[in-house]
Amino acid sequence: MPRMFGTDGVRGLANKKLTAQLALDLGDAAVRVLGDSHGGAPHEGRRRALIGRDTRVSGDFLAAALSAGMSAGGFDVIDAGIIPTPGVAYLTSVLNVEMGAVISASHNPMPDNGIKFFARGGFKLPDTKEDEIEAVLGQDWERPTGAGVGRISSDMTTATNRYIDHLVSAIAPIEPGKAQPKPLQGLKIVADCANGATSVVAPAALRRAGAEVVVINASPDGYNINRNAGSTHPEQLQAMVKASDAVLGGAFDGDADRCLAVDEDGTMVNGDQIMGILARAKHRAGKLNHDTLVVTVMSNLGLKLALKDMGIDTVQTNVGDRYVLEEMLRGDYSIGGEQSGHVINREFATTGDGTLTALTLCNEVVSSGKSLKSLAADFPQLPQQLVNVPHVDKQAVSTNAIVQAAVARESKLLGDSGRVLLRASGTEPLVRVMAEAETQRQANEVCARLAAVVAEELAL
Repeated sequence: MPRMFGTDGVRGLANKKLTAQLALDLGDAAVRVLGDSHGGAPHEGRRRALIGRDTRVSGDFLAAALSAGMSAGGFDVIDAGIIPTPGVAYLTSVLNVEMGAVISASHNPMPDNGIKFFARGGFKLPDTKEDEIEAVLGQDWERPTGAGVGRISSDMTTATNRYIDHLVSAIAPIEPGKAQPKPLQGLKIVADCANGATSVVAPAALRRAGAEVVVINASPDGYNINRNAGSTHPEQLQAMVKASDAVLGGAFDGDADRCLAVDEDGTMVNGDQIMGILARAKHRAGKLNHDTLVVTVMSNLGLKLALKDMGIDTVQTNVGDRYVLEEMLRGDYSIGGEQSGHVINREFATTGDGTLTALTLCNEVVSSGKSLKSLAADFPQLPQQLVNVPHVDKQAVSTNAIVQAAVARESKLLGDSGRVLLRASGTEPLVRVMAEAETQRQANEVCARLAAVVAEELAL
C-alpha cells in the first residue's frame, strides 16, 4: 500500500479521498502520537492543539471533524480559523502547544484539500512520525471520558493579529516607547493573495510596514481559491504591476507558504532568484550561517554559479521544503528553499512563509536602493527544459545501465555549463527528465535524447 502521507501531509479530493471520517481518525491518531511529549510519563494539566485552515469551503467540515478527533482524544483545541500555514507553525511555537494542524491543499485547485501536522515548536513532522500516525489510524483505544475530554475554542482575531505583529517585527521591530517604524514607506507594490489564507494578513502586514499596497484576489468565497490567481496564475499580477506603476508585485499560493515576485516590467522573479537576493543580503549582514544557502536538486544551475562568484556555497536536498528544513537544522544553516517560492528564513520562521518572504524582499529593494529587476539580474537562470516520460518503471531509473550511461554521456557533453537530472515521480509511473544548458536549443536537444532513452529502456 502506498503511504497515506505525501511530501506535504495527506491530500486528496475533499469528501472523496479526504473525508470527514478520515479527518476525525487523523485527529484521533495524531493526539496519540504527538501528545506523548513526556516520554510516557503522566501528563499534568490540559494538553492543547492549534488548528488553522485556508479558505476552501471543505475546510469547514474538515476542521470540525479534525477538532472532534483531537478533543475526543483529550486535547483542548484552539481554532485559529483562516490563517496561513506558517501562521499555524509560528503560533504552535509561541503558544507552546503540543501540536498544530493545517487544513489546506496549498496551490491545488479548490476541490482538493489536505491535512498536515506540526510538532511542538512549529516544525513539520519527520516521515517516522507520520508513519506512526498512519500505523494507529482507526485503531480502538482507551479514550478519555468525563473531565478528560477536551474542549474546542475559537481565537481567530487574536491569533491573526499576533501573527501579523510577528511578521512586521522581522523588518520593523518596535522599540519601547516609539511608534511603529515604516521601512517600506514610499514603496508601491501589488499583492495577489490568490483568494486564499493570506487575504487579510499580507495586505495588513505590508501596509503596517509602510508600503502602499494594491490588493488583488483577496475576496475569498470558499470556491475561488487559486482560481486564475496567485503564484500558479500570475498573469493578473503581471498586468496590474505595469498598469498601476508599482515597483514590484508578490504572488502567494492558497496557504501562503510560498511567494513569487514580479518586477516593475511585469517579468517573473522565481524562487531561485528570490533566494539568491535574500541570501546575499544575509551574507553582507554577516547573518548567512556558514556562508551557505540550502536548495533542492531542482534549483537552477545559474543560481549556484552566481552565488559561487559571491563567495556563497550551496547544499542540495531532495524536492520538498521539509527536506530543506531538515538539512538546515542538521547543518545550522540560516536560509534555504525551493524554486517554487518556498523560502525558509530560520531567523524568523520554522517553515516557508510567503508573506515573510515578500516583506524581506521589499525591505532589500529599499535597503539596496536598487530595483527588483536589477537585483534579480544578478542571478541569471540557465535555459531549462523539462519532459515527463510516462508509463515507465520509475524504480529502475537509477539502476538501468543504459540510462545511466546516457546520463553520463550528456553530462560530459555539457561540462560545467549545464547539467541533467532524472527524477522519479512520487505518485505516478513517470520519470521527469530535466536539462539545463547555455542555450535553450541545447537544453531541448539534450532533454529529448535522454527522454527517448528513458522511454525505450524503462517502458512498462
